[in-house]
Amino acid sequence: MATVAVKRILVVGAGHVGLYAALRLSRKVKAREAEVVVVDPQPHMTYQPFLPEAAAGNISPRHSVVPLRRELRRCRILAGEVTRIEHARKVATVQPIIGPPREVPYDHIVVAPGSVSRTLPIPGLREQAVGFKTIGEAIYLRNHVLERLDVAATTTDPEVRRCALTFVFVGGGYAGIEALAEMEDMARDALRYYPELKPGDMHWVLVEATMRILPEVDPDMGAYTVKQLLKRSLDIRLGTRLESCAGGLVELSDGDSFRADTIVWTAGVKPHPMLDETDLPRDDRGRITCLPTLQVIDADNHVVEGAWSAGDCAAVPDLTADKPGVLCSPSAQHAVRQATRLADNIVLVMRGRKPVDYKQKHVGSVASLGLHKGVAQVYGIKLTGLIAWLMHRTYHMSRIPSFNRKVRVVVDWTLAWFLKREVVSLGELHQPREPFTDVTPAVTPKTGVTSGEPAR
Repeated sequence: MATVAVKRILVVGAGHVGLYAALRLSRKVKAREAEVVVVDPQPHMTYQPFLPEAAAGNISPRHSVVPLRRELRRCRILAGEVTRIEHARKVATVQPIIGPPREVPYDHIVVAPGSVSRTLPIPGLREQAVGFKTIGEAIYLRNHVLERLDVAATTTDPEVRRCALTFVFVGGGYAGIEALAEMEDMARDALRYYPELKPGDMHWVLVEATMRILPEVDPDMGAYTVKQLLKRSLDIRLGTRLESCAGGLVELSDGDSFRADTIVWTAGVKPHPMLDETDLPRDDRGRITCLPTLQVIDADNHVVEGAWSAGDCAAVPDLTADKPGVLCSPSAQHAVRQATRLADNIVLVMRGRKPVDYKQKHVGSVASLGLHKGVAQVYGIKLTGLIAWLMHRTYHMSRIPSFNRKVRVVVDWTLAWFLKREVVSLGELHQPREPFTDVTPAVTPKTGVTSGEPAR
């Protein structure tokens, strides 16, 4: 009796789409049917909605990430980065963390590298600003803000103090608003330990190019959020662009300029640049074109056999929209649901059945504005304050993968009710070798011995 070759499903990226799709595939397909291979340079999936809380110290940063090898035990994990996809040959080039690149053939591929920060050619942005999409950026921002409080409390130079206590956030979407609100809340809480400083010494600035914030919810909810932030003496600049931040001098399109030690860029995302190195069809914004079944299609609407995509990097039609041509928004809510549908469709196609369209109405949005403060618009119902904040926490606790992480997050929140917030900076984490190199003399290696290799 002839044996049937085991197919290979290659999952590119372990974000919301990659992790959920791989997890469902590992449970749906039998070992004799297919193996699931996941490629990602990070050993974990970051649950991005928890980044603001991790940065503010409400939860441990480790509890906002999900270890891949623990969660995907029935999958094969490759620690590396897909640098090229040649779907015509059904081969992906993987660059491991160390060593030469390798080619990985596949039968089906799930292209889900996600998105990166959408930046603009602004002078000084690359040198002065930090993004807010990774756990590393969240930890850095927390340590940096607390360090600025130490600088301000110690210096005798009023200009140095003013610069240290000026914090600029560019972008008024959910990422920017939650990051701004949580960090301001943390810093205000920390000032109880700084008798030299007053809340009025801090200058928190939100720069948004459009005339509204939180475009994901109705205008009245955005207006409510602005009012709440203004009550906390935050400086909200709508219809304003960042023109330059070279040398730490922030110049805005409204003519104002000031110095700031902290500049955070949260002004949107774009598809991962890795997609430039593929032969898969894309739209004018660089997203992979897909059917509602999450199968990739070419310019003639023909299915590209064996290619699938979802999430931020995919253009997926929204079948619940009132008019044709509307695409699903790049949200975690859609990504998780698309991942489930995508995995089920791969299994259906492998077993000779027709895939099913993805059709899910956007439930709504929730956002935290700091401890015990929030806004929510769910199924058309609008909530604010403590109830919205509790809904925000409940929803995201239910969505983070693994029972292990759910328990750890709930424990963090529970302890926060009884214990004071941790406001210590661990800035040395970002340059851990500096204290050692400062006290270690430089030695010129012997001829023929390169740095990093032991002499024989």
